[in-house]
Amino acid sequence: MATTNPYASYQTNSVTTASPGELTLMLYNGCLKFMKLARKAIEDKNIEVKNTNLLKAQNIIRELMVTLNMDQEVSKNLMVMYDYINRQLMEVNIKNDLEILTEVEGYLTEFRDTWKEVVQINRQQQHTQGGQA
Repeated sequence: MATTNPYASYQTNSVTTASPGELTLMLYNGCLKFMKLARKAIEDKNIEVKNTNLLKAQNIIRELMVTLNMDQEVSKNLMVMYDYINRQLMEVNIKNDLEILTEVEGYLTEFRDTWKEVVQINRQQQHTQGGQA
């Protein structure tokens, strides 16, 4: 009988029960994690780990791009920023440029922090509305 990893079960449950807003927040957090791992790999001159983590970060950015609702003006602006971040991550991978990585980490951190506030506000509104039955 196989033993299950409780942490893996928790992760699976948190993804399958998350709202779309929470999933987006998870994507932002994952992308930032991969950027930090790439930064460490650049500092350690570990090209393979750097490349792997930057590609994972780019995959997340592309996923964020395809989920945008282009009927919304804010999505058009986000698309431009995501495209810029994606191209900058390619530059980081080619040039090992930590300044560029710092720049895009800053943008992504701002997106993540703003999105986190939106998710929290939505939760509060749902909780308040749920109590008014």
